Amino acid sequence: MQTVIPTTSAALRSLLRADFIAQWRNRRSVILVVLVPVVILFAWKPLVAKIGGPFVLGNCITIGLNAIGLMGYSNAIARDRDKGVFQRLRVAPTPSWCIMLSRLFVQLAMIIILTLAVFIVGYYADKISISARGYVTALITAIFGGALYLGLAQAIVGLVKSPETVNAVSRLVYFIFIMVGMFAQFPGMQVIEPVVRYSPYGVVKDIVSTGLQPALWNQDTTISFLLTIGYTIVFAGIGIRNFKWNSK
Repeated sequence: MQTVIPTTSAALRSLLRADFIAQWRNRRSVILVVLVPVVILFAWKPLVAKIGGPFVLGNCITIGLNAIGLMGYSNAIARDRDKGVFQRLRVAPTPSWCIMLSRLFVQLAMIIILTLAVFIVGYYADKISISARGYVTALITAIFGGALYLGLAQAIVGLVKSPETVNAVSRLVYFIFIMVGMFAQFPGMQVIEPVVRYSPYGVVKDIVSTGLQPALWNQDTTISFLLTIGYTIVFAGIGIRNFKWNSK
């Protein structure tokens, strides 16, 4: 009896369907990821008039992108690896890159959903109105920023095998990014501003905030954009090179 080997496109479609179903069944975590930047957006409403709507939206989106990569993607990959999901998938006649690409497509959908949710809440709750060009540019920069945090999450999973340790490291890095990134904006913290400015948090916040105001894009923003790409390549390279398909 002749064995029928599915085409790569058919295998990728099946993986996408399965991963989106799994994400839907885990929708509580999706809601929590989206809820974090939305709650911060509500809390920062009084700051809109003082520091500007684009700045507030940029910070909230950056915090959400952190959550998607460090709290969502890294833990999901570590958990599935520990349960042997990846080992079973690799037995199937499916290229390894399809397995990871399917996961990344799901995270891309999450990035778009989170960014649109912040835009909508910002418009209706905080009365932040941006031009159509600004919304499109910010969405594109959010995708690049999300790629940075997915790369960082991949690096953590590549370097750490234990799912419990991955969870702990991801939470610690998330906490550091959020605390340093948020408090560096307040008076008296200018001493750490240069460090934060070129950190993964700072460059993503910069390109997203400026993306909301494309007319203000300048050389510094271009440097932030190039650093975002550079961070992504370095983190993804470390994660891919060191990634193990099982936890043994």
